[in-house]
Amino acid sequence: MGQIFGCIQVDQSTVAIKENFGKYDDVLGPGFHFMPWCFGSQLAGYLSLRVQQLDITCESKTKDNVFVTLVASIQYRALADKAADAFYKLSNTKEQIQAYVFDVIRATVPTLELDKVFEQKTEIAKTVGERLEKVMSLYGYEIVQTLIVDVEPDDQVKSSMNEINAASRLREAAFERAEGEKILQIKQAEGEAESKYLAGLGIARQRQAIVEGLKESVIGFSTSVPGASTKDVMDMILITQYFDTMKEIGVSSNSSAVFIPHELEDVTSEQR
Repeated sequence: MGQIFGCIQVDQSTVAIKENFGKYDDVLGPGFHFMPWCFGSQLAGYLSLRVQQLDITCESKTKDNVFVTLVASIQYRALADKAADAFYKLSNTKEQIQAYVFDVIRATVPTLELDKVFEQKTEIAKTVGERLEKVMSLYGYEIVQTLIVDVEPDDQVKSSMNEINAASRLREAAFERAEGEKILQIKQAEGEAESKYLAGLGIARQRQAIVEGLKESVIGFSTSVPGASTKDVMDMILITQYFDTMKEIGVSSNSSAVFIPHELEDVTSEQR
């Protein structure tokens, strides 16, 4: 209705393109404007200055012959001081941006192997952004941000990658388990060695104590009984130990000892 009376309203973050008899005349900012149509003034259209986003899906092949699908997110906006270029120079901004994104991605990805594509998403996005910024500035547009938001390999490749990863994890788990068992066996062996060493020390000290006891018994008996020789003392000790051993074997109900007929004198003669 306002245009009938030669008046228009331009909203915030928007500019209007004014023409005079079909020729570009001016860029109108937000607010109220008088546009007398009777003098050839007319509204060519509106141009938004808001940041817009374009998601582009592009398929390409890597250096190791794997087909991948990349999703690029391009954020762009028209420049107020170049609104005329943005309005007149491009008929379809989105198709223009998409063409340049395809060109850069399909020139970059084939030089990289699949793993490198995942690792260098930021570098790929930077390359795309620099190329777009250089070209789109000529048409009055600014590239605000360029992102590679997804890298999707072929389903079979993805399945193979998962299997490789699972096998690697299982191998690491088996290695760690084997290392744990190895450490356990080493510790057990060290414990057994220490136990045997201590047992040996105990036996040695026990034998030393027995020898010391026998020595003291021999000396004490020889001193108490005049004329008794060392041999007489040892015979007496052996006979005493013999009867003590026979007593212990006889008392035990679980004894499996077998006795061979012999004379008591054989014990002392064998020791001689």
